Amino acid sequence: MKRYHFFNSIRTISVSLLLVMAAGCTNLDEVLSDRITSGNFLQTKDDVIRDFLRPFEHSYWTIQGGATFMLQEDSSDELMTPNRQGDWFDGGQFQRVHNHTWTPNDGYTNDAWNALYGGVTLATNTLEDLQGITDPTRFDMTQAELDDMIAEVRTLRAWLNLRLLDFYRNIVLVTKVKGETQGGPQASPQEAFSFIEQELKESLPKLPTRQSLGANAIGRWTQGGAAALLVRLYLNAKVYTGTDHFADCATVCTDMLAGKYGQYALETRWDAPFDYTNPTSAETVFGFPGSFGLTHWQYDGGMYFWMLPVNAPFYFGFTDFGTANPKYALQPGRDVDSTEYSFALGKPYLKFRKYPDDVRLKTYKNLGNSKREGMFLQGYLPYINASGKTDTVRSTKGPYPLFFRDQVGMFLAAKPGTKIADKTSNMNNADQNSGLTPVKYPYYPSDDLNKISSAYAEIRFAEIYYSLAECKYRAGDKAGAAVLLNTVRARNYPAGSPSLYKPDGSQLTDQEMLDEWGREFLVESRRRTDLIRWGVFNSGTWWDKQPDADNHTAIFPIGQNVLNVSPQLKQNPGY
Repeated sequence: MKRYHFFNSIRTISVSLLLVMAAGCTNLDEVLSDRITSGNFLQTKDDVIRDFLRPFEHSYWTIQGGATFMLQEDSSDELMTPNRQGDWFDGGQFQRVHNHTWTPNDGYTNDAWNALYGGVTLATNTLEDLQGITDPTRFDMTQAELDDMIAEVRTLRAWLNLRLLDFYRNIVLVTKVKGETQGGPQASPQEAFSFIEQELKESLPKLPTRQSLGANAIGRWTQGGAAALLVRLYLNAKVYTGTDHFADCATVCTDMLAGKYGQYALETRWDAPFDYTNPTSAETVFGFPGSFGLTHWQYDGGMYFWMLPVNAPFYFGFTDFGTANPKYALQPGRDVDSTEYSFALGKPYLKFRKYPDDVRLKTYKNLGNSKREGMFLQGYLPYINASGKTDTVRSTKGPYPLFFRDQVGMFLAAKPGTKIADKTSNMNNADQNSGLTPVKYPYYPSDDLNKISSAYAEIRFAEIYYSLAECKYRAGDKAGAAVLLNTVRARNYPAGSPSLYKPDGSQLTDQEMLDEWGREFLVESRRRTDLIRWGVFNSGTWWDKQPDADNHTAIFPIGQNVLNVSPQLKQNPGY
């Protein structure tokens, strides 16, 4: 079957259309058309490809658009958006996320719903167009190619619906949009679960494999991608429906590891799954293609660029996006006097420090030639300034040198090790020194040809190992879980490292399993979901966060603006 790299195809088609339009400017015969309808929109194969691509473009944006990333991370024990001397207070909205005290009137409760349903609506509209094609040869297509497109869009919609189920639980299953004038009724979580499962199972055999697509696999839903979504659905099934599907999850994971849905493999370096070579990485099960000159949503403001300390781009030598504005940082592991907090959750950086030979613990540094080392921005960050002199990243409030630390407080110009008088450490009392920053996707210098060109790795093969490990752990097979985890963890430590788990898995506990999920998938937009699955999202304590009064905040409220225009919807319990 002939395959296409659709994301490149759409760019080529757009340029071609512009050239055709320019060439035709000498023909002044006017043809009037008052509207484009479903009956005259799809005229060529290029039209079909454009229709197919539209929901993918929007869906890539939803990894951070509509506050989806913020809600997954800031509500957990991983990231924080504190009030930094007046910056990012924003009416206390991020503190409400941190404390799980959001209300239906908070804009992000509308925004996430609208962002994800925007994708569902676009995907459904495209499906109706594609399913309406009765003669694919008219578009120089085979039936198999058309079936492939339909299966990919159904899988994309299943990914969006799965996230809606995770966020809101009581959702609307949209299967038709053309001619509709109002939204449908809410489905129960079990109905939504069954719908998503059916969509994936029916689509899976019609999808291509990674191998059949070759270098063009990035951005395409494959059999492996659909199977991985089933893994996510089954791993969290008990949370969603009250009935566990860990056995089903284990079966799909085992099949994936055996190559049933395509050949995948782990990278040997921890950073390779996030680097500019990741579009062709065997660890990328599904990703959205990115590039500096086109789309790169993970590098934009709603996600990782707002995770950089102020002026940190000078340290990278990357100044194309400005000087950064730190919205996110890791929650601290120590108080202002450097004493470790006693709670078990949170403290993400110290969870790495538990295994001190972890290569990721090095300070992030660009090494030249599109290479880097380390994952954390910490301490002083030196660079050569415009005068050719050695400088260090400075505050915009001082401008004193910034020393980034695993603490939150008003350190201001205090040198490391200095005891400060103000002992307050909370969401409302932070400065620009407060909190460390992880850098998973590289920021190579502005003159590096591979800057900002990583794909966004939405699903990595490592997730399948960890999901199967959790299933084995829950079934009492700690040794089996340890082997799977170590298969991934080995790349994070030197050969023969004592940091690998013992073969019998005796070191594994519920807390260690949750900590290890946090280490491997730090800031990959899943921490809230993992905390809920392990039963500690509402009952747990972490930095400046006490347990919730009850469990109703395990799902978000449907925003009031959504309810105002959709009176058939009922608010989620507790709101």
